[in-house]
Amino acid sequence: MSGDGKGDVTKEELEDLMKRVAKRDPNQPEFLQAVHEVSTTLEPLLLKNREYFEAFERMIEPERAVQFRVAWQDDKGKTHVNRGFRVQFNQAIGPYKGGLRFHPSVNLSIVKFLGFEQILKNSLTGLPLGGGKGGSDFNPRGRSDSEVMRFCQAFMTELQRHIGASRDVPAGDIGVGGREIGYLFGQFKRLQSSFEGVLTGKHPNWGGSLMRPEATGYGVVYFAREMLKDAGDTLEGKTVCVSGSGNVAQYTVEKLLELGAKVLTMSDSSGFVYEKDGFTKEQLQQILDIKQKRRGRLSEYAEGSASAEYTEGSRPWGIKCDIAMPCATQNEVELEDAELLIQNGTKILVEAANMPTTAEATHKLEEAGVVIGPAKAANAGGVAVSGLEMAQNSARLAWSAEEVDERLQKIMVGIFKSCKDGAERVGNAGSLRAGANVAGFIKVADSMIAQGVL
Repeated sequence: MSGDGKGDVTKEELEDLMKRVAKRDPNQPEFLQAVHEVSTTLEPLLLKNREYFEAFERMIEPERAVQFRVAWQDDKGKTHVNRGFRVQFNQAIGPYKGGLRFHPSVNLSIVKFLGFEQILKNSLTGLPLGGGKGGSDFNPRGRSDSEVMRFCQAFMTELQRHIGASRDVPAGDIGVGGREIGYLFGQFKRLQSSFEGVLTGKHPNWGGSLMRPEATGYGVVYFAREMLKDAGDTLEGKTVCVSGSGNVAQYTVEKLLELGAKVLTMSDSSGFVYEKDGFTKEQLQQILDIKQKRRGRLSEYAEGSASAEYTEGSRPWGIKCDIAMPCATQNEVELEDAELLIQNGTKILVEAANMPTTAEATHKLEEAGVVIGPAKAANAGGVAVSGLEMAQNSARLAWSAEEVDERLQKIMVGIFKSCKDGAERVGNAGSLRAGANVAGFIKVADSMIAQGVL
C-alpha cells in the first residue's frame, strides 16, 4: 500500500503512543525495549502514513495472552507449581508461530517481547506465519527425564486448548529441545486423539523436518555470508567470537568452520572458553558431547584441553575478533561490551539470539560504524525451516536434508535483500536493523489494513 494513508501523523502523536504503552505495561522492560526499538526505525514510515500508524498501534497489543498454572510432581512426589504462558500476538498473515521457552527468567514481559519480535521475523521469511510465543519459568536443568516428562504433560494439558495446526503452532526455544517437544507432542496427541503438525521441531520419524536442529545456526551464518558478500568479502579466514554453547551456538560454529572462518570463543552461564588458534571440528565435537549427552559445562572441556583458556564469570566480548555473534540470550551485549568490541576493531555483529544487544550498546556500535545483522532477520532460519516442516506435514511429505538446506539458503538470501531494500525505503541505507523492521512491518500492516479493524 502506498500514498498518504489518510494524512500525516505528528511526532507528538507517536510520542503519545509510546507513553501510553509504557504507562500500560510499566513492569515489562524487555517488551518496552523491543517496541521502542521498532518504533524508532519505523518513524519515517509511520509519520507519513496514518493507516500504518494505526496498524502499528494495534500490532503492539497482542490479540491474546494466556497465563496458566502448571502443577506437577517430582520424582520424590513433591508438588511444584510453575507458570505457563502463551501470547498469540498477530495472525494477519498466517497461524500464530513461535517457540516455547522453559527457563526461570520467563515472565510475561519476556514472552511478549519475543512474540512481538516474532511477528516481524516470521514476516521476513516470506512464509505465511503469524507471530506468537510462550513458555514457562520451569527450569529443566538438573531434572530427570521423568520429571521433565511430567512437567511437559501438565503444561500441554492446558496449552492444547489454545493451539492447532491452522491456529497456533509452537516450537522449541531455550530449554525446549527434541526431548521436550517429544513429550509435548505425545500429550497433545493423547488428549486430542489427533496426529497433526501442531508442533515443529519434531523428530523426523514422526513428522519432523530434516535440518530443523541446524536451521537457526546455519541461517545466521548464511545471513552473515550475505552481509560480507554485499561488501565484496567472504567468511574465509575471519575471526569470530561466539557466545553461548546451546543449539544455536553449536550449529553456528559448525557452519562457520565449514565456510573457513576461525571461531575463537564459546560460552555458557558460568564463563567462556577461548581457543587462540580457533576451534577445530574435533574440539567442537567434544563440546557437543559435553553439552548434548551429559548436559555438562564448558569448564569440563577446558579442564581436558591443553590449548583452551577458560574465564569464569565473564563473556567473550573482550577477545579481539572480526565478527561477533551473540548466540546466548537477550541483552547479553551491554554498553561496556560494545566499547570493547569497537576498541578491538570488530566490524560486524550478527545477532543470533533474540535482542542480544542492549539499546545503549546498539547505538554505540552503529555510531562507530559496526554493521549489525539484526536478530529478527539473522536468526529467522529456525522459524523458516519450521514453516517448511509445516508444509511437509500438510502435504504428508518428507524432503531431503539437501532440499531443505537449499530452501533455507534461498530464504536467508531473500531476507537480506528485503532488509537492504527496507532500509533504503526509509532513507536509512546500510542499516539492516531499520530495514528488517520496515520490511517485516509493511507486509503485516498491509494485511491488517486489508482485513479491516480487528
